[in-house]
Amino acid sequence: MSDQSTIIPTIDAALVRRLIAAQFPQWTGLDVRPLLPGGWDNRTFHLGEDMTVRLPSAASYALQVEKEQVFLPKLAPHLPLPIPVPVAKGVPGEGYPWPWSVYRWLPGETAADERIGDLKGFAEDLARFLVALRHVDPSGGPLPGPHNFFRGGPPGHYDAETRDALAALDRRIDKDTAHDVWEAALSARWEGEPVWFHGDISWGNLLVEGGRLSAVIDFGTSGIGDPACDLAIAWTLFRGASREAFRAGMGLDAGTWARGRGWTLWKALIVYAGFSGTNPAEAEKSRLVIEAVLADHRDFG
Repeated sequence: MSDQSTIIPTIDAALVRRLIAAQFPQWTGLDVRPLLPGGWDNRTFHLGEDMTVRLPSAASYALQVEKEQVFLPKLAPHLPLPIPVPVAKGVPGEGYPWPWSVYRWLPGETAADERIGDLKGFAEDLARFLVALRHVDPSGGPLPGPHNFFRGGPPGHYDAETRDALAALDRRIDKDTAHDVWEAALSARWEGEPVWFHGDISWGNLLVEGGRLSAVIDFGTSGIGDPACDLAIAWTLFRGASREAFRAGMGLDAGTWARGRGWTLWKALIVYAGFSGTNPAEAEKSRLVIEAVLADHRDFG
């Protein structure tokens, strides 16, 4: 791992070529080009036609490399859709201070609305995937911690951030209902045994081919614990019939949905508060998510 004195090189195609040449010379000469959008936690590049290279962008994300290398091959046989397949693990080098991975390429495009043929069917397929993931044997799996920013633990880990954002957004949202959503999430404790969860089920980590869900990627925040964090997609992508199909397919109790609303509210609040003055478009997306979560609480909470 690096310290504050480490100068991290620009993570670009030239760095990837140097790392490949030094550590995997059999792939020297394969085309390297950035995958767009490139992601925030990691930078991803095509390597030839059949592989990708994925480099963490900070030390906190580097913790996820070994986890994915170890557990993705164990999860894959039990899941109804493809997930990333590690091909090789790189080590620090060429001035780059962290481990990194080579994966088999998974075809598909990220799950934008216009690429999904049937949103309700998509929601049902995703629910089947997540239920299958929950039923994988959790023995030896990674518990919540710094490697996944404590997803799978209680949402109260982010209590201070949430309350600060609520204060900052006073008069811009229904603060009383938002407070009720958060308190409900804190009081609905997970009482079950740890189960596998993905940790970042968002449109950018879901691939689509022919209008259907074709693969699920980026298991960096995965682990075993409370699966409530995987419910955020209910309000960030689904709506109406698709949200209800997802709710029915997940088969989770009211307490888990309360915590799911809490996880979703926390993230939407901090983004809305953080981007209101600098990125109005992103702030507005988060405002709409907040409204959807609050409405869901009124109906089901």
